[in-house]
Amino acid sequence: MSDSNASLMAAAYLTARTSSFSDLLKVTAPELLPGVRGLNVPTELAKELPHGTTIVAAAFNGGVLMVGDRRATAGHMISQRDIEKVFRSDEFSCIGISGMAGIGLEVVRLFQMELEHYEKLEGRPLSLEGKANRLATIVRSNLSAAMQGLVFVPLFAGYDPDEGVSRIFSYDAAGGRYEEQRFHSIGSGSVFARGSLKKLYADGMDEQDAITVCMQALYDAADDDSATGGPDLSRRIYPIVASVTDDGYRRLTDAESGTYVESVVAGRMSAPDGPPAALREASGPGQ
Repeated sequence: MSDSNASLMAAAYLTARTSSFSDLLKVTAPELLPGVRGLNVPTELAKELPHGTTIVAAAFNGGVLMVGDRRATAGHMISQRDIEKVFRSDEFSCIGISGMAGIGLEVVRLFQMELEHYEKLEGRPLSLEGKANRLATIVRSNLSAAMQGLVFVPLFAGYDPDEGVSRIFSYDAAGGRYEEQRFHSIGSGSVFARGSLKKLYADGMDEQDAITVCMQALYDAADDDSATGGPDLSRRIYPIVASVTDDGYRRLTDAESGTYVESVVAGRMSAPDGPPAALREASGPGQ
């Protein structure tokens, strides 16, 4: 950063009337914001840039999980086998990205700074609702790039320790924000993952059962979607598992994640299509 830009940034900090880091950048360094750089990328080239794929999230008794596969693709090629697509956004929330990997990673860093900046200036963290709204604004700022094919969408989840509830939010490329109930998935394998979650998810699950269900959903996604990475036991590359509870954000270690993966894979050896969903008796009137 040049001396003049540094001076401008310092002055802006001293006179800022907003707790939004994104708004601060608009004044001091707008070129650092996604979607404002005058990009002109041919659609065919955009398709060949690295893309992240499937992320799933599910609420459980006392918190919320987010689990992501590790594959990035560039067209029909695997560009990276161990990319990370699930991140801590602050103490009580996490974010996952799908779509254009480079822009998604940039937005994650901006969102993390946005929440940290707010807490430093206000002396308290932003509410969970406020975090979801701030992320929508950041996603919307990338709309011009998205119209050129540089599309990414996040999945956001968090736990509200004051209310004792967990919440999951999805977004579209224009910054539309939608609250999801119980579970959700995004990415190229999301339709298969969501179908698996519908069959296996149950209200009131504990954390261990919810992790197993999410692992089964990612396995089903990888089984039908070539862009979603399945478990790589030989390289010990396992899905990223993030858990947010009243104790805050926790990422499972590779060893912990690997234990769940090995259990799921062992079960698939005898039942390749996965565990069947139990049929529940209807309890409505006349049943």
